[in-house]
Amino acid sequence: MKLDEPILVSLCLLGVNCRYNQTSKLNRKIIDALRGKKIIPVCPEALSGLGFPRPPAEIEKGDGFSVLSGKSRVIDQEGKDLTRAFITGAKEALKLTKLFSAKTAILKDRSPSCGVNYVYNQGRLVPGVGIFTALLLKEKLSILSEREFKD
Repeated sequence: MKLDEPILVSLCLLGVNCRYNQTSKLNRKIIDALRGKKIIPVCPEALSGLGFPRPPAEIEKGDGFSVLSGKSRVIDQEGKDLTRAFITGAKEALKLTKLFSAKTAILKDRSPSCGVNYVYNQGRLVPGVGIFTALLLKEKLSILSEREFKD
């Protein structure tokens, strides 16, 4: 696997407590693989303005492409529509991608923002990508999941 620099990396995978429940998903294999490389830590949800902690959110149906096309929404566990905030956060993160000319991303799978292979719809794990990942795919970035860095 070739990691073209600079590399976008989900902030939570680097150990920062920026997930909805104010935890991280530290992945030491990713840190080891990126040692000496130029990285751009990014968290679309931190850039959304929603704050932490907060109730978990899911894409209502479909995936990030469905949300971007207006065919779906992001809804939190309490039923609040967070679509606008999630799209704003993804677009802000995309600005960093372009500013630093990133070509590769390592993102947290199963997230409504960063999901690479799967997202949650109404409590079920389904194939699909998050909103930020959808934007990155439109920009032709190479995207890896943290699951590719397991023992």
